[in-house]
Amino acid sequence: MNEQPLLVHLIELRTRLVRVVAGVLLVFAALFHWSGDIYHLLARPLLDVLPAGASMIATDVTAPFFVPIKVTLLVAFLVSLPNTLYQVWAFVAPGLYAHEKRLILPLLFSSVVLFLAGMAFAYFLVFPVVFGFLSAVTPEGVAMATDIDKYLSFVLGMFVAFGVTFEVPVVVIVLNRMGVVSLEQLRRARSYVIVGAFVIAAIVTPPDVLSQIMLAVPLWLLYEFGIVMSAVINRPSAEKTA
Repeated sequence: MNEQPLLVHLIELRTRLVRVVAGVLLVFAALFHWSGDIYHLLARPLLDVLPAGASMIATDVTAPFFVPIKVTLLVAFLVSLPNTLYQVWAFVAPGLYAHEKRLILPLLFSSVVLFLAGMAFAYFLVFPVVFGFLSAVTPEGVAMATDIDKYLSFVLGMFVAFGVTFEVPVVVIVLNRMGVVSLEQLRRARSYVIVGAFVIAAIVTPPDVLSQIMLAVPLWLLYEFGIVMSAVINRPSAEKTA
């Protein structure tokens, strides 16, 4: 690896950051016209369970304008992720050894895919259950009229919770490869992980048992998947040593 002056690295970092921001803004500009439709798509899991004639509300004067903008900006960030990841990789790759590149590149790609999978799991499977439960337990005479800004905050929180949960295999693999924990220690910690998964689910999700199970069970299964993948990754090196 060739060492370069700090100023060169700072200029390279600035260039990469500018390209990342430019990519997000270009996609945002392309999607801006459909901001309302994009928010409606995000709100559909709740809108589908609202009683006939009910709708969402905006308690802030500027919310009808800014909330769809926030959602569109989030979508623009997700759509431009390939460009963002490329810029990150182009910046760090020259400083990595060949074996580090072989490990980090698949982990980086897997992290993004798993996070997006967690968001999709929340949107298509968890949200209908959660909002259906909340609609069912709404007392008679109470209108379920959710503020669009608070709905966005709730949805983003759930997206982050499930996205991070789906990163468990990557965390397990990294900890194992760094020598922090062995495969045997990971297997012995299985019972603690199961209990911890349900505790985390009880804190993060709404107070219905089904949605808590829908977070805790994938967390546990993904932990098991991380153990399996760690064993597969370690096998070639173990055979080579033998």
